[in-house]
Amino acid sequence: MSKRDFYEVLGVGRDASEREVKKAYKRLAMKFHPDRNPGDKEAEANFKEVKEAYEILTDSDKKAAYDQFGHAGVDPNRGGGHGGADFGDVFGDVFGDIFGGGRRGGGQRQAARGSDLRYNLELSLEEAVKGLSKELRIPTLAACEPCDGSGAKKGSKPTTCGTCHGQGQVQMRQGFFAVQQACPTCNGRGKIIKDPCKKCHGEGRVEKSKTLSVKIPAGVDTGDRIRLTGEGEAGEFGAPPGDLYVQVSVREHAIFQRDGNNLYCEVPISFSKAALGGEIEVPTLDGKVNLKIPTETQTGRMFRMRGKGVKSVRSHAVGDLLCKVVMETPVNLNERQKELLREFEETLTGQSKKHSPKAEGFFDGVKKFFQDLNS
Repeated sequence: MSKRDFYEVLGVGRDASEREVKKAYKRLAMKFHPDRNPGDKEAEANFKEVKEAYEILTDSDKKAAYDQFGHAGVDPNRGGGHGGADFGDVFGDVFGDIFGGGRRGGGQRQAARGSDLRYNLELSLEEAVKGLSKELRIPTLAACEPCDGSGAKKGSKPTTCGTCHGQGQVQMRQGFFAVQQACPTCNGRGKIIKDPCKKCHGEGRVEKSKTLSVKIPAGVDTGDRIRLTGEGEAGEFGAPPGDLYVQVSVREHAIFQRDGNNLYCEVPISFSKAALGGEIEVPTLDGKVNLKIPTETQTGRMFRMRGKGVKSVRSHAVGDLLCKVVMETPVNLNERQKELLREFEETLTGQSKKHSPKAEGFFDGVKKFFQDLNS
């Protein structure tokens, strides 16, 4: 049987935030949890389906793979699969958030991994096409140096919590329920800092700005994202740091428009150049080049200059530059110039079929249209 869409399973849209996904997950996990539906195989299957959808859509890498490739992108048989549902873990995830507790079965709360950071980087088209190294200044939370991220004053160490005896959890009774709850003394860590570090005040992390040199590969485009592993916020009390994602956007260019690996531009030409032909200079990102204009060129004609586009960031393929010539009507004519144009127009009188076949065909079609309309 084919799997249902994960967004459909949770009842959220594809643009749903992580908070909305988590909220939907809590509601459905509580509804289908085996502890609430003993012996109900259908509820158990629904529970597993909800948990799998939640695990994929709250993991940025797996979500990106799923959004692009569907279930094939997160198929465990194609690498990086997921195990079966752990009912105990989910019970702790859902009800622990509600009652402030951790997971069922004891065990201190693990120090949280550092948050991922996002840096929006705006580039010019030239920078995006050619690539460059960029210095980025990132405000973040870094591990406190004096205490090495432990939160305890140098020379001292955190001690085992006397309330939960290092378990990080205590059992609370609420009516008929016995609920595992995070220890209120140590906040689920299992340890207490009696002599906190003066710099970080026992937090283990301090606000800090760091400067990173990031290599932007040639060919990036708006929407591309560069991941710098371990360059996000420091984790709690020595836990691993998060990642930094550099989100690329490319400014509009005065001359060129980009579509994938191809570039487009419009080049104005004079009436005489379009009629008689010749050479014109056209811009490229590598400088000016000459383009040969054939005689009797019509406005809107597209000329392709191979290899003058953008090199793909994912392959060695290079796109083309497509130049659209647009005939420009002369303006601010003096009397002599107007007179010459009138003389030229007179030489064409009665010869429109020869010199302006498109106009002749158009007006013949208009004439036939009105004849048919009145017949």
